Amino acid sequence: MSELRLRVTATADLTPTVRRFVLQDRRGIALPGYEPGAHIVVTTPAGHRRSYSLVDPGGARPSDYAVCVRRDSRGRGGSVSMHDDVAVGTDLVVSAPANRFPLRPSPRYLFIAGGIGITPIRAMVRRLRAEGRTGVQVLYLTRSAAETPFLEEFDGPEDLVHHGAGRGRLDLWPHLAVPDDDVRIYCCGPAPLLRTVQALTAHWRASRIHMEEFTAPQGGVSVPFTAVWAPDARRVDVPAHLSLLAALRRDGVPVPSSCEAGVCGTCRLRVMHGEVEHRDSVLTPGERDASMVACVSRARSAEIVVGPWEGGST
Repeated sequence: MSELRLRVTATADLTPTVRRFVLQDRRGIALPGYEPGAHIVVTTPAGHRRSYSLVDPGGARPSDYAVCVRRDSRGRGGSVSMHDDVAVGTDLVVSAPANRFPLRPSPRYLFIAGGIGITPIRAMVRRLRAEGRTGVQVLYLTRSAAETPFLEEFDGPEDLVHHGAGRGRLDLWPHLAVPDDDVRIYCCGPAPLLRTVQALTAHWRASRIHMEEFTAPQGGVSVPFTAVWAPDARRVDVPAHLSLLAALRRDGVPVPSSCEAGVCGTCRLRVMHGEVEHRDSVLTPGERDASMVACVSRARSAEIVVGPWEGGST
C-alpha cells in the first residue's frame, strides 16, 4: 500500500476526548480519492500505526483527509500520541485510502453508530443527504451530549440520538424487528453494540447487514499449525495459544508490528501457499488473496508458507 507524507493543517476538539485532524499535501496538490467508509493508516509521532476512518464524504480528488481520534489512555499509545504529539504543522506518514466498509446502493438505509463509530457513518450520511436522498435513518448512541462528536448534525426528523448515561441502553428491537430487503443496515461501534445488532438481525438477509468494529473480530477455536518462513524454509510451530506473529518472533523471525489487534496492517505477510483464516479488520477482500495479518489471523490448513510483504508493511 502506497504511503503519503501529509501535513496537519487544522485541529479541533469536538469533545473533551475526541479531536479532529485535517491533513493536506504540503505542496497543495489534490490527494488520492476515496468513497465513504474508507480509512487511512496513520503513523503517529511515537511510531504507532493506527487505522482511522475518513469522516468526510470524499470524492475523486479531495484537497484534504480528515480523521477523528478519541483519546484512550488505557490503549496501546496510538491515540495518546495523536493527542499529545500532533499539532498544526506536524508532518505524518499515512497510507492511501482503502475501503472495507463501502456504501452500497439501496432504496433506504438504517445507520447505527456507537460513540466514535460515527466517523465512517457521518461520511456516508453526508454523501447521501447531499444527493437529496430520503429514507436515511440514523441511530446514534453515546454516553452523554458532551461526549457526542457532530451532535449538531444529527437533529433531523430521521435522526435519533440516545445518551445512555442515566437513561440506559436504547431498545433497538423496534427498529430491527421487521426485515426489509429495501433497507441496508450499517453499524459501526464497540463490540457489544455489534453483537447486539447481529443478534437482533439474525432474521434479516445477511447481504443487507454491514458492520465495522473498532478491533479485529475474534475468530473461533484456534488450532495449531506449521508456518514455513519462505526466505530460509524455516519451519515454525504455531501452537493454539500463540499468534503467528509471536511464534515467528520466538523463532528469530523479525516481523514488524504496531497495534497487534488486526487493525493497522503493519505485520502483513505475503502468503505463498496454504489457506488463511482471516481475522483482521484492515485488509480488503482483494488483498486477502495473497496476504495475511500475522498478529490475529491464522492458517486453516495444517501448513502455510509465508514471507515478507513485498514493499514492506501496508
